[in-house]
Amino acid sequence: MLRTIDLRSRTLTAQELATALPRPELDISAAHAAAVELIDAVRAQGVEALNEQAERFDGGRAASIRVPADEIQDALEQLDADVRAALEEMIRRVREGSRAQVPAEHVTTLAPGAEITQRWQPVDRVGLYVPGGKAVYPSSVVMNAVAAQEAGVASIALVSPPQRDQGHRVHPTILAACALLGITEVYAMGGAGAIGALAYGVPAIELEPVNVMTGPGNVYVAAAKRAVSSVAGIDAEAGPTEILIIADGSAAPAMVASDLLSQAEHDELAASVLVTDDAAFAERVNAELEAQCSATPHRERATTALTSQQSAIVLVDDLETAARVSNAYGPEHLEIQTRDDEAVLTNITAAGAIFMGPYAPVSLGDYLAGSNHVLPTGGQAARGASGLGAYTFLRAQQVIRYNRDALAEVTPKIVALANAEDLPAHGDAALAREATS
Repeated sequence: MLRTIDLRSRTLTAQELATALPRPELDISAAHAAAVELIDAVRAQGVEALNEQAERFDGGRAASIRVPADEIQDALEQLDADVRAALEEMIRRVREGSRAQVPAEHVTTLAPGAEITQRWQPVDRVGLYVPGGKAVYPSSVVMNAVAAQEAGVASIALVSPPQRDQGHRVHPTILAACALLGITEVYAMGGAGAIGALAYGVPAIELEPVNVMTGPGNVYVAAAKRAVSSVAGIDAEAGPTEILIIADGSAAPAMVASDLLSQAEHDELAASVLVTDDAAFAERVNAELEAQCSATPHRERATTALTSQQSAIVLVDDLETAARVSNAYGPEHLEIQTRDDEAVLTNITAAGAIFMGPYAPVSLGDYLAGSNHVLPTGGQAARGASGLGAYTFLRAQQVIRYNRDALAEVTPKIVALANAEDLPAHGDAALAREATS
């Protein structure tokens, strides 16, 4: 089922590894022009453009783009009790995990009367994008909203495409999650146009521009984020989901196969990659994967993902090389299932989230681990990107406090450096304090 890439007995650089590894064909830049056109239409025509785009891409417009408050509350009242309990537990766990990401204020004293305070302030307003499409994602509501709330963001707007099978309304499970979180500003709109609306605002529906926007979406949403990134901060240009598993012969083939399949069911571009030093184990996983895939409800979608170029088994000489392969790939989700998981972990430098051992599947992180599941894709982790957290919505600020004596102590050095840079007024600004003291 999965094709094999054999890297055994080959010494490759990090760049050569990145080239050799499987990736989906996804060119965000190719969608840029179309995304900009949709954004410009929303800027110029507002509600009219949003309605036209809903008709074109979502099969119909919502009765009201701004979701009425009673519709949000009704969705919560009609929510399945088990789903509600699961969402409430997810919120509790993610809230605890997010709270730990907010740094405490720290004061550094450099000399008597000279100190710098490092503090983190939340942005004023954020926009959250929750996709529609092949699945329903109340978990994305929780992951994005809780991180923003724990950062201290006071104003949150959420957008999600109107769903054809829900009478062109936002999916009720999405609305119920909003109600649990106290989010009342919800809009039935999606795609690049919704990103434009968040960035620039739509006065006719009292949608004010946001400072930062986060949340996953398709290639046009990613392209739209890139297009508005000079106006509003963005989390990342999220692409198709991906999993990379480092496993050896001690792992359970059925478990590894189930985890590869769990990502493949997202969509046809999802990537499932196994890296192992055991060719016989790889064959057992492949056989197990084929059996599980034939029985899963989304087998057509999963089969396409597993048999396409972005998915593969990568054979390596040893687990140290497996870690190098993983670092070059920079997976969104990395699982480690080996005889000595901690030893493998010491060599890992690039991954969105790391799941250790047989009892930490990616699906745990999707819902109830307490970690955030909005993570960098497409190798962004290898290029320094991090997953979503409370820190996404925080601005680091340095507060400088010096008294007269502390400034006087360093004034000669300020003057020397200012003159060295041919900026004498900089030095004069410090000397002016001496003249007036």
